[in-house]
Amino acid sequence: MKKGSNEKEQTKQSVKEVFSNNFFLLKLMFIASPSYIIFVALDAIRGQLSIFFEHVVGIGYVLEAAEFNYPFKKVAAFILLLAAGITLGMVFTVWVGDYITVKERPKVREKIKMMLYEKAKGLDLACYDNPEFYNEQVLAIAEVDRQIDRATQFIQNTLSGITVFISTGIYFFMRDKVSIFFAIASFVLAFVFNQMYNKLNFLVRVEGNPFTRKRDYIKRIFYLNDYAKEIRLNPDVSNILFRNFEEANDEVYQIEKKYTKRKFLLGFLRRYVSNAMFSDVLYISYLVFQAAVRGTLSFSTVAILYNSFGSLKNGMRIFTDVYPFASETSLYVSKIRKFLAYEPEIVSQEGLIPSEEAKEMELRNVSFAYGSSKDMLLKDLNIHIKPGEKIALVGYNGAGKTTLVKVLRRLYDVNWGEMLADGTDIRKYDVAKYRDTIGTVFQDFQIFAGNIKENVMLDVDDACDEERITQALTDSGLMKRINRMPKGLDTELTTEFSEEGINLSGGESQKLAIARVFYNHAGLMILDEPSSALDPIAEYQLNHAMLSATENKTVIFISHRLSTTRIADRIIMLEDGRIVEQGSHEELLKQNGKYAQMWKVQAGAYIAV
Repeated sequence: MKKGSNEKEQTKQSVKEVFSNNFFLLKLMFIASPSYIIFVALDAIRGQLSIFFEHVVGIGYVLEAAEFNYPFKKVAAFILLLAAGITLGMVFTVWVGDYITVKERPKVREKIKMMLYEKAKGLDLACYDNPEFYNEQVLAIAEVDRQIDRATQFIQNTLSGITVFISTGIYFFMRDKVSIFFAIASFVLAFVFNQMYNKLNFLVRVEGNPFTRKRDYIKRIFYLNDYAKEIRLNPDVSNILFRNFEEANDEVYQIEKKYTKRKFLLGFLRRYVSNAMFSDVLYISYLVFQAAVRGTLSFSTVAILYNSFGSLKNGMRIFTDVYPFASETSLYVSKIRKFLAYEPEIVSQEGLIPSEEAKEMELRNVSFAYGSSKDMLLKDLNIHIKPGEKIALVGYNGAGKTTLVKVLRRLYDVNWGEMLADGTDIRKYDVAKYRDTIGTVFQDFQIFAGNIKENVMLDVDDACDEERITQALTDSGLMKRINRMPKGLDTELTTEFSEEGINLSGGESQKLAIARVFYNHAGLMILDEPSSALDPIAEYQLNHAMLSATENKTVIFISHRLSTTRIADRIIMLEDGRIVEQGSHEELLKQNGKYAQMWKVQAGAYIAV
């Protein structure tokens, strides 16, 4: 697609879409806080009525009084009445700004963000494999605060503009109908130029988003604790980051530069041709001609008309500035709306509730590839796991072990074949409840900023079962360490939000992650490299604790340490997505195949001793 065509496609939207998207966000905001929207709207109308009565009616009356000698008492009474009305209006504005807005706007932001976070929580994992979708998701979440503020500004500008247009328009119609022509001409030109200018702003934002995200990633690296050690131990890695930052920054600059000339030209046209030329050159010439040459307007009327011409133009900008402003907001809201409208593809076909007992799992001719890739990572797998059986998955890196775990948990659906749990196709189970019956620790697990109880339960600790938590931590081998902490289970982990927070070592973090699985009432437990960060003694203790804690459960664990696999009832060796060997430890050693070779490499040094 040609560049110009692509730009047009990204910004093309109908008037209906513009207002539909803006009102969609306003509707969400109104549901979150009706009082916020209502009082902001009322204040916008009040503000412009106050300005109209003060600057048009009030000043016009005073000038006419001076020109035509009105009685002083009559003028004084009018001014006092006007001042009282303006004062009450200002009190209302202060109340809206300093009380209603401060109290209600955070509620609006919180509720809409929670909608986005809830949606993000339910996204298919495949969405994160799609850079285009991921960019759109990041943009939607990053923009929500700004678009809420813009939606507020939209309703303020719209109602302000309508109020000014009606009040000042009536005044102009009664005093000099021709003046309206100049305002309309200014409006038409400003409408066209502002529309084009705001579309360019959107294109700059969208095209620069991938590079802006890259810059933000580098920024996070330099302030997140996770990277602090690596950067200090390997200071030269900063050169890579600096280079990437400069490249991303240069891309953003090039995008800005690409549109600079067009933005400059449109900026000049919308500010001078559509505004200054009409108000400062043409319109003032017309008023002088009407007053000095034709004598059809009094000087007080000329002063008010000229002084109010700007207000009338501002009122008509509901169709110039406000509509393009709404168009730009609409382009972002459409992404937020699209994100909220996303429906997961991994859904339940029948909503069946799975059993929490030890699972029987069966894979029949299962093959799988990520996305649209033709590179199958799992190839025609046939596996039958009995309830309560302990299975070890082994193989070299890239063999498909972790991928197999992901499809077992139904984070992805397989491309071919079927997967059964307790004799039922897993697609028939309620997705969330099916996943709840499988406890999993991936090798890239995360520790969250929260206390130990919350990190074990992965939930708030209002109604936690401390006895279960303690047992889970004891089984994983971490409880002795926690008993030495002053706050025990209430100890905050990470120093993200607490200066007293504890940063666990790699092995301790792994034990905590394993405790999560022990805590869960899962019928199937999957542990991906459960002892990779543990020392040999801790590994030995964990293996025996794992057997005891999972006695009546089905267990699948992945390990490169073959000393761990010895405890399994059956070992399945994968290579290039296929099963190449399976059997008990002793059976595979007797076969003297690939598993036996791996065992000899790892155990050889110890056997020689």
